[in-house]
Amino acid sequence: MKFTRFRLIAATATLLGATACNFDSMGSANGRDFAFGSAFNTLPAGMEMTTSSYGGEGSGLPWGGPERGGGMMQGMGGPGMRGGPGMGGMMGGGLGPDFIGAGQPGRGPHRGAFAARIDSTCTVASSDVTCTFTRNGLTATTIYTITSTSGAAQTKIDTLTTNTVRARTTVTGTISRSRDGSVTATVNNSSDRTVSGLAPSSTQRTVNGWSKGAETASGTNRDGQKFTAVRTSNDTTTGLVVPVSATTTPSYPTAGRVVRVMSVQTTLDGGTPATNTRKEVLTYDGTATAKLVITENGTTKNCTVALPRGRPSCQ
Repeated sequence: MKFTRFRLIAATATLLGATACNFDSMGSANGRDFAFGSAFNTLPAGMEMTTSSYGGEGSGLPWGGPERGGGMMQGMGGPGMRGGPGMGGMMGGGLGPDFIGAGQPGRGPHRGAFAARIDSTCTVASSDVTCTFTRNGLTATTIYTITSTSGAAQTKIDTLTTNTVRARTTVTGTISRSRDGSVTATVNNSSDRTVSGLAPSSTQRTVNGWSKGAETASGTNRDGQKFTAVRTSNDTTTGLVVPVSATTTPSYPTAGRVVRVMSVQTTLDGGTPATNTRKEVLTYDGTATAKLVITENGTTKNCTVALPRGRPSCQ
């Protein structure tokens, strides 16, 4: 199976978690209490086929719906784990490895932070490279625009001269899950990311981009409760700067800002819709500590993330 999106060299998601940053999202519908926090643990189905700051690779399945009481986590470790976004830390499976210095080091387009690889089966038209990938009923199409250090258009990545890669992705289709209930969802996701400084002579890489995800689902949760849900996610990466490391130690971002927002509107048995939202703003200032502000349903916590590979610590 081939995967034709703009990929991180480190394919394993980095999960950030700390119990100090845990929020319990409890709601009430039809006289019963339900936990909605599990909606933030994973991404809308198919978002792992786009480019974003979210670290969750997961199963790519839609959300299984709210759980009755207890806030048990779903989709991020299974039964017995306490609920709350990203194992008690950042939502959507945490941050991607290149956002915390956990990626692969090295120079050149194929190595280092936000490295680029493009499938050899992709097609070329008007100096753009188009790749299409289908999995589990979802189709992803990515259009790459590649330029050299001199600004010339390229139709493939050259390990010596490629400097900038822009990847525009759309993901659409219908997907179902049958474990822990039965849910069917339609998906409409997109992303646009530009990475410059990929040339071997570059001393740093600069990343700008955004992603949007939308999952409209209906079915029954693990308790047999019927529900409908609209789960959305979006993020923006602005002016992210990552020094290029020629050693065996990956570099972490020294400048830039990442804003992430997720929301889920859930209706149980045709009752009144309940909406839960979460926002995370991460700021890099050149130090080994990134500032993180988390707001969930109107409650805000100020946190920090130690770099590299740190976990959130919240006041």
